[in-house]
Amino acid sequence: MPVLTRLIPSPVVVDIRPGALDDLASVLSDERISHSGKLAVAVSGGSGAGLRERLAPALPGATWYEVGGGTLDDAIRLAGDMRAGHYDAVVGLGGGKIIDCAKFAAARVGLPLVAVPTNLAHDGLCSPVATLDNDAGRGSYGVPNPIAVVIDLDVIREAPVRFVRAGIGDAVSNISAIADWELAHRVNGEKIDGLAAAMARQAGEAVLRHPGGIGDNDFLQVLAEALVLSGIAMSVSGDSRPSSGACHEINHAFDLLFPKRAASHGEQCGMGAAFAMYLRGAHEESVYMAEVLHRHGLPVLPEEIGFTVDEFVQVVEFAPQTRPGRYTILEHLDLKTHQIKDIYSDYAKAISS
Repeated sequence: MPVLTRLIPSPVVVDIRPGALDDLASVLSDERISHSGKLAVAVSGGSGAGLRERLAPALPGATWYEVGGGTLDDAIRLAGDMRAGHYDAVVGLGGGKIIDCAKFAAARVGLPLVAVPTNLAHDGLCSPVATLDNDAGRGSYGVPNPIAVVIDLDVIREAPVRFVRAGIGDAVSNISAIADWELAHRVNGEKIDGLAAAMARQAGEAVLRHPGGIGDNDFLQVLAEALVLSGIAMSVSGDSRPSSGACHEINHAFDLLFPKRAASHGEQCGMGAAFAMYLRGAHEESVYMAEVLHRHGLPVLPEEIGFTVDEFVQVVEFAPQTRPGRYTILEHLDLKTHQIKDIYSDYAKAISS
């Protein structure tokens, strides 16, 4: 009987610990990512300036590119600028917008990417997707996984706490996303990648069940690992299914209907996940998820991020239109306005009692 195996696209290096940034040059050379030291480093003009000053002596062969924002034009411009050099790899150093621009640019010029996130706002730091603003709003572009991920927990602690909270919401929402995937399998026969589902579920559960808080290194370690695993799970499945269900549809609906008022991606996904769990009848799980999100300072009710109940009902009703072809509890129930309002009332009472 033949032995069957599959290759899993994943980083060669995942280094998550306090002080990891100080060893970035060693990681690049020891793992043969950059034999010559010639690197293209994409960095923001804000917080990236201090990190550039800190790292420049250790990366003498690097060329530094300041990225203005997170648009498709920014990423294309970055790729064009990098073509003039002869580099071994691209380093994306900064928040999600910088990482996504660097991902896209690295793919465009055919170079491996080293992701060095400075916050833990979402699971895109290790995903095969670059999310960039464009003329039509926002688009998702397929890219290779980073070849290495280096996360310095000392740097993460210096970022505004809202970024950690957002990452918590994004990680925990995996649990709802997997429940939606399983629903699509039962109803429509959609194939589930068991490995991807296991990785994403365990990532979400690890964050949900951890007793620590945002100020604890142990908790930050678990959160960072969960976000990396979520990204790898998406690579394994070949799409965002392991980490994106009704929770993300609700998030996208907020962004599309109220672009100037929307909260962070992770806040909206966390709230969407808690509500989606209630929709599917998992009331105890929904209440527990809401309790944990609240403990970490995340919103679980729309008024906590400045929206009325009627606006939230509008968001939930519109949400299925954001991902045509994706089957979640929202598509399954196909709720009318008055039904959403009634269920939301029950949800609000349940998590407030």
